[in-house]
Amino acid sequence: MAKKKLVVLTGAGISAESGLRTFRDSDGLWEGYNIEDVATPRAWRKDPQLVLDFYNYRRRDVLAAQPNAAHTALAALEQDFDVHIITQNIDDLHERAGSTHILHLHGEILKMRSERDETLVTGITTDITLGQLAPDGAQYRPHIVWFEEPVPLIEEAAEITSTADILVIAGTSLVVYPAAGLLHYARKGIPKFIVDKKIPHTNVVITPIEAPATEGMQQLQVMLKQYL
Repeated sequence: MAKKKLVVLTGAGISAESGLRTFRDSDGLWEGYNIEDVATPRAWRKDPQLVLDFYNYRRRDVLAAQPNAAHTALAALEQDFDVHIITQNIDDLHERAGSTHILHLHGEILKMRSERDETLVTGITTDITLGQLAPDGAQYRPHIVWFEEPVPLIEEAAEITSTADILVIAGTSLVVYPAAGLLHYARKGIPKFIVDKKIPHTNVVITPIEAPATEGMQQLQVMLKQYL
């Protein structure tokens, strides 16, 4: 019998227990920076060195972090379900935990791309520097979807969500759009769960698991056994 399709939308809360700080926990600052200064196209045009410094620092943080029990619990669910993860996170902790179907909605910190041609993408595990040029002669920038930029993979994410048999939301405050709107693409009547240490308000009927991601994902594993 075919496995049920389990679609999981993850956010910063699932990586927080790996030591990667979340934007919403830091009083409007992102690791000491104003979002407008480091995570917008305007910031890149104004001070590309500052933007590179910020993402180089974050890349080092990600490389030093390890997947936590929430990541490994999600990977383990692939034994019983057809798991598809749509993540707002730019880290690679889902991959390192063993999950195999991952869509990075907001880009990946371990990749860089031409500032001119967004299809020229390559891996990077060291710092990006000014003067480091893509094959088209343009400066390399982080392969990140910044605020005020379109989200290229949102339609693919909506299609995946619309075909879910079970939907799980884990570690996201449901305030960053268009990602937050994916919840509404799920079919009515399918089981829906939300795992977070503070459950956000939503007008969708959804089963809450109010706990940090590592603890909440363990509870979820038990609850999902009824659908096998």
